[in-house]
Amino acid sequence: MKLPLSLVAYRLATGAFAPLSGPLLSWRLSRGKEDGARIGERRGEPGLDRPAGVLVWLHGASVGEALSLLPLIERLTQRGRHVLITTGTVTSAAILADRLPAGAFHQFVPLDAPQFMRRFIAHWRPDIALIAESELWPNFIVEAEKAGTPIVLVNARLSERSFRRWSGLSAFIGALLARVDLCLAQSEGDGERFAALGAPNVRLVGNLKYDAPAPPADRQELASLSGRISGRQVWIAASTHAGEEILIGEAHRILARTFPDLLTLIAPRHPQRGARIAAQLQELDLNCALRSAGAQPSAETAVYICDTIGELGLFYRLAGVVFVGKSLVPGGGQNPIEPARLASAILHGPQVANFADVYALLDSAGGAALVRDAEELAQTLAALFIDGGRLRAMARAAAQIVEGQTGAVDRTVEAVEPYLARAALEPAS
Repeated sequence: MKLPLSLVAYRLATGAFAPLSGPLLSWRLSRGKEDGARIGERRGEPGLDRPAGVLVWLHGASVGEALSLLPLIERLTQRGRHVLITTGTVTSAAILADRLPAGAFHQFVPLDAPQFMRRFIAHWRPDIALIAESELWPNFIVEAEKAGTPIVLVNARLSERSFRRWSGLSAFIGALLARVDLCLAQSEGDGERFAALGAPNVRLVGNLKYDAPAPPADRQELASLSGRISGRQVWIAASTHAGEEILIGEAHRILARTFPDLLTLIAPRHPQRGARIAAQLQELDLNCALRSAGAQPSAETAVYICDTIGELGLFYRLAGVVFVGKSLVPGGGQNPIEPARLASAILHGPQVANFADVYALLDSAGGAALVRDAEELAQTLAALFIDGGRLRAMARAAAQIVEGQTGAVDRTVEAVEPYLARAALEPAS
């Protein structure tokens, strides 16, 4: 299948850059964005041997995509398949290290250079590649197709903004999607957008995130923290991004006039920002405690910064109300399904394009509410703290919506099973 000139140029440019990847990886390592012991994986150098038998390769960008793939990984390993999952962040690697089932293992995805991807695929020889959501890396797709690896987009989503951007590169994206064997879309709108860009085989299966299990929590730690904060009004701002924490702090100050015992939890999307967030909030005269430093919330703590990895399940269980971040600043929002599954009332800003369908369901059912600024956030929280019945009804509605949307894992497994059955019948290469 002939490549358009734009894709040829991309491959030539990334191939030329590959020998110069050292400074980029060193810079990322200095900022905590790479694992120094596994840096070779980013160049396609394997960190493990390939297991015998059918190997399914799944890829997700970071934490959210990786967690959405866990139910699918568990189903595949239960059927005796080996599963390789790749991601691009150290945070996702740390979480997967604790949560992957037997038969599954993690590698960092190579940088998208032809020689790195070629080296990776030559070692692992995956029988199928399942790409989560919208991770359309050109050399990944071209090299997988050249190696004869079937490519399936799972939990595929494409926002209106991304669709418009790709529409201006129709030959480029068309050549990539033409190499995709199957596109399993989250929603009808996602499916229509992928088809319009050139995906030849699109099916609607739903959102895998609805099937993801509730995030775990250490029971002893939950009991200990619950005892420490007993009797206080508690809420959490989760997966926040730069610019939102100041708004959270302002909302806390407004609320504290009515609720002097208020405790605000902040779990930043990037935990390494914890100390910076604390410094910003202390300028608002808010007493902060950092979990990463071993601090526990005391009676004097106004804001407890939950800057650790893999503990969101613990913090969600401490608060009945969750503000989901990346929604008061541009960025498209973060996934609200996990806290909704744990029966939390959901609050969010207007910037939720990445999860527009999910928020529309939650909002229409009364399980979530839109807030536009710090003052509106404080007012909504105050109303929920005062009216416990409304808070509980909102939390129940959120949980019921999530429960009613499950089933995407079953439909995804059914769709990819013919590829896996074919691979099992073929002689090992």
